[in-house]
Amino acid sequence: MARFLYQQKQKDNSRKKQVLSVLLFAAIIAVFLFGTLKLSGGDTARQKETLDRAISRTVTYCYAVEGAYPESIEYMKDVYGLTYNEDLFFVDYRVPGGNIRPTYVIIEKGGGK
Repeated sequence: MARFLYQQKQKDNSRKKQVLSVLLFAAIIAVFLFGTLKLSGGDTARQKETLDRAISRTVTYCYAVEGAYPESIEYMKDVYGLTYNEDLFFVDYRVPGGNIRPTYVIIEKGGGK
């Protein structure tokens, strides 16, 4: 009789280990997915920050070389090779006039995610 009880305990322990393994695997997958989503959000923020620096440098470089600020984003793309993901960002670029540094706002488009 003791032999049958021992075999039953082994089966119960085996099932518990299987359930624990499945739960542990599911937890690891959940942590991985959460981390991936968290990183992709930070990636967009970094892209926006990099675009901001690129526009600022291009505006400054254009003024240093030509003596005038660029009149549009398209001009900076054509002449100075500025590139960015237009599906992800919209740049509102405004030249107040004459020899005044342009202002710009980078807007993240909602359809990117």
